[in-house]
Amino acid sequence: MKFFVDTANLEQIREAQDLGILDGVTTNPSLMAKEGITGEVNVLAHYKAICELVDGDISAEVIGTDFEGMIKEGQALAEIHENIVVKVPMTKDGVTAIRWVTDHDIRTNCTLIFSAGQAILAAKAGATYLSPFIGRIDDMNWDGIELIAQIAEIYTIQGYQTEILAASIRTPLHIVRAAEAGADVVTCPLSSILGLLKHPLTDIGLAQFLADHKKANS
Repeated sequence: MKFFVDTANLEQIREAQDLGILDGVTTNPSLMAKEGITGEVNVLAHYKAICELVDGDISAEVIGTDFEGMIKEGQALAEIHENIVVKVPMTKDGVTAIRWVTDHDIRTNCTLIFSAGQAILAAKAGATYLSPFIGRIDDMNWDGIELIAQIAEIYTIQGYQTEILAASIRTPLHIVRAAEAGADVVTCPLSSILGLLKHPLTDIGLAQFLADHKKANS
């Protein structure tokens, strides 16, 4: 399973890169604004900076909601760098745009997925990645991981090539369960990835090892 970090913060991206496990980045206008990056020129420049930092797929989201707007933005984003994947929402115009840009050799990430039916449409349109929002589904008292498993089963049966990119990850456990359910990728805050490092028995074992080493060499 691939690990993407969901942020626009370059320092966090560098830290994830330094771990040696980073495969890509996802970001969006909200995350850009959180870092104080506004205005089309600055946003496009920041996407380029991320691409120069990470040798992997970088999801860049369109703002427009109509077909023509998404096509125009998608082409502009794809021209930034070969690693750009254009993030498009799951709407009627979005599906049509995914089909169009796919036919013009632009890779896509279909986002805001909340059902298996939407996942089927995205795969049929040729999306490179599909982003089910696990945490937001859980917020509605449904099971986001169960949706990942359902989509994975459908994609296997039908032979769809679209990769399942589990999004809206809230905890390290979400990462583990998404892997179990068949997600190809997870995208999450750096804190969730770092959370996988932690276990009290590891801390206890290391402390004991160091104590024993000190005794043996005193």
